[in-house]
Amino acid sequence: MSELHRLEFAGPAPHRNLCTDCGVSRSRDPQACGRVCQFIRPDYPAMEQAIHGRRREGGDEAFFGVSPAMWRARLKSPAAGAQWTGITTRLAELALRNGLVEAVLTVTADAEDRWKPIPVLVTRAEDMAACRGMRMGYAPLLGLLDRVAELGIERLAVIAIPCQVYALRALQSSLQLTRLYVIGTPCSDNTTTEHFHQFLSKLDDQPERINYLEFRADYHVEVRYEDGRQREIPFLQLPLSDLPNNFFPLTCRTCVDYVNSLADITVGYMAGEGQQWLIVRNQRGDELLSLLESEVSLEALGSRGRRRSSVVGYMKNLQRAAGGLPVRAMPNWLRPLVSWLMPRIGPRGLEFARARLEMKALETVLHLQRERPKKLHSMVPEHVWDLVRPYGLERNRPSPQSVRGEVSS
Repeated sequence: MSELHRLEFAGPAPHRNLCTDCGVSRSRDPQACGRVCQFIRPDYPAMEQAIHGRRREGGDEAFFGVSPAMWRARLKSPAAGAQWTGITTRLAELALRNGLVEAVLTVTADAEDRWKPIPVLVTRAEDMAACRGMRMGYAPLLGLLDRVAELGIERLAVIAIPCQVYALRALQSSLQLTRLYVIGTPCSDNTTTEHFHQFLSKLDDQPERINYLEFRADYHVEVRYEDGRQREIPFLQLPLSDLPNNFFPLTCRTCVDYVNSLADITVGYMAGEGQQWLIVRNQRGDELLSLLESEVSLEALGSRGRRRSSVVGYMKNLQRAAGGLPVRAMPNWLRPLVSWLMPRIGPRGLEFARARLEMKALETVLHLQRERPKKLHSMVPEHVWDLVRPYGLERNRPSPQSVRGEVSS
């Protein structure tokens, strides 16, 4: 572990509105935030053209971004301690081992808190094992780009969430790199590490025993414990109504890039139906995937069910929540039945992913309408408006009250 370079915090990050502390504000040029932040005036069409050589087209690319190849995937020999089978960290490990890159910028766990992410610069392939697993919280990852420059690193891989990747791509031309590989993960409604501990405490009276948690595409949360026990909790039976309205900060409730569309390869779960979901976006993504060779099993993605009724129901719950968490208005006796039905008749595979993307787009627009209406035109890119338009939301329709009347009519 001696080769892990950790970010040293000089103090709290400078205050920024709508900030996920990607690390730019902690860098030598904190004023760059105004030029590179996803939450100010993002330009996804120009970014996609520059990174992938073209912009997203119609069909599923309207949902998932530039995606010439998508797969249902798993490592044939799952890595110990990985969140799924370990594809993300294995890609980075092999990139280091094969000399494709000199270092990987990612996160590991805090020494005192397994859930807290700490930015690290990894220069030895064997140290990637310490970076497996899920973290919850904000990590100023890009603050380590200064260290990359100090070390003279020219070939770099970065594992990052969408808001970090947007800023990284905006900075890319100013970095002294000859090669940059970006492995992206979809961001599933991040929150602070402190808030996440509150959530765990509502799942178990001894939350410190929980060492694994995953929101799965079969409408369940999987919880594992240090003693080897496992639980599966249906989404509808989660204690969401007990959480504070600000459990998910406004930044995460208004994310415009759930699927990390500017990464070279996105590794997620939403369309994987129990496995991982790979989106290979360009030649660099192909190059990374080829490192796995016979280690990975790739299958065609499936798509079942219909999403519209689920998305409309979610939209109504969002409006009913008035800025809080969208908890379904459903009697407790009915929740077990609906929890049993959802994995069987609800959208699955790609249709589940499309549903989740439309829900996220609706969240973005409705929360901004309510809390930051002046940001709608500058912060919401056209691909988000394309997803909400079928549900009656338009750029020139800023009032959530007018939408509420239309949906219920």
